[in-house]
Amino acid sequence: MDKGTALIIGAGSGLSASLARQLHARGNRVVLGARNTDKLAALAAETEARTVALDGSNPDAMDALFDTLDGRLDVAIYNPSARSRGPVAELDPEEVRRAIEITAFGAFLMGRAATRVMQAQTEQDGKRGTILFTGASAGVKGFAQSASFAMGKFAQRGLAQSMARELHPKGIHVAWVNIDGGISNAARAERTDDGSDRMLDPDAIAAAYVQLIDQHRSAWSNELTLRPWVETF
Repeated sequence: MDKGTALIIGAGSGLSASLARQLHARGNRVVLGARNTDKLAALAAETEARTVALDGSNPDAMDALFDTLDGRLDVAIYNPSARSRGPVAELDPEEVRRAIEITAFGAFLMGRAATRVMQAQTEQDGKRGTILFTGASAGVKGFAQSASFAMGKFAQRGLAQSMARELHPKGIHVAWVNIDGGISNAARAERTDDGSDRMLDPDAIAAAYVQLIDQHRSAWSNELTLRPWVETF
């Protein structure tokens, strides 16, 4: 069953790969957007996905991507983020600007484009699609020497809250997901879980995203926090 297009911005080998697999299994036609699409060849073949090279913080590139989408847009997910670490007095302003552009401004551009498409869609049950933003605990509390990441994630969370209040009554589901912990990734040695489940399993995160997408509109979530069982908060 064709459930429409699922667009994932910021696709890679971790969470995005798990999302692509589960959305493909769900019946979505998957589109993967990333700066470097060469690394996505195997995943695209596995999930029958189309890949698009783009800078998510570029307005023209984002609009052009949405112009190429076929059929109904069911899901749009924004994953990219960036940071410039260090004492606030020593941060490079241009690096901070770029981090905020990627984390927050790019999220706005995708949200804007997805909203335009989804508002134009009609469906029997009144649901025009789901827009999800991948957040972090930095959007709830700012950590020392992580000012740029906190600014970007707080802005992203505020964007999602504003969009949810505006768009839920119009049949568009918007949610921000707080990923409160490290995500395991077999492709990265420092992200390999030792079997203790101290890191979030990307397949488990993806399953939670699918649950958000499939929520009945009488009980929509606009925020969801996911953390490993050993994470303190």
